[in-house]
Amino acid sequence: MFRAVLDAIDLRILKELQADGRMTNVELAARAGISAPPCLRRVRKLEEEGIIEGYTALINAPALGYDLVAFCMVGLKHQSEVNLKAFAASVQQWPIVREAWMINGDSDFLLRCTAHNLTVFQDFVIEVLTADENVDTVRTMLTIRQVKKLGLVEI
Repeated sequence: MFRAVLDAIDLRILKELQADGRMTNVELAARAGISAPPCLRRVRKLEEEGIIEGYTALINAPALGYDLVAFCMVGLKHQSEVNLKAFAASVQQWPIVREAWMINGDSDFLLRCTAHNLTVFQDFVIEVLTADENVDTVRTMLTIRQVKKLGLVEI
């Protein structure tokens, strides 16, 4: 993995896009303090280098009826490369799991799940997650409310 060398303008562009990815190139250029053509070239370069991975809309989950957010700490029966990869592949098939991280410590994976309600989440945990052949332990944590939400990285 390479480590990008970015100047102050690149960092300003990233900060502005992370705050509002829908702004026009002209507006972004003005905020970055450069003209539009070089701004567009810089954005395209950041995209080509994989620093900007893509653009998404942030959805208000409760407005769509997804009222529950929970975390699951999952321990596997065996931590061989084959089992780790098999579980990671299984996670890709579960829409309720919105993020998954392989971790170290007492558990092997941390899953962030979003569900319509507690019953849907419980059904997933009992019928899908704990039923997975690689899973040994599952510890769940229901959230109360989100108290901080920022872009993925500090810029």
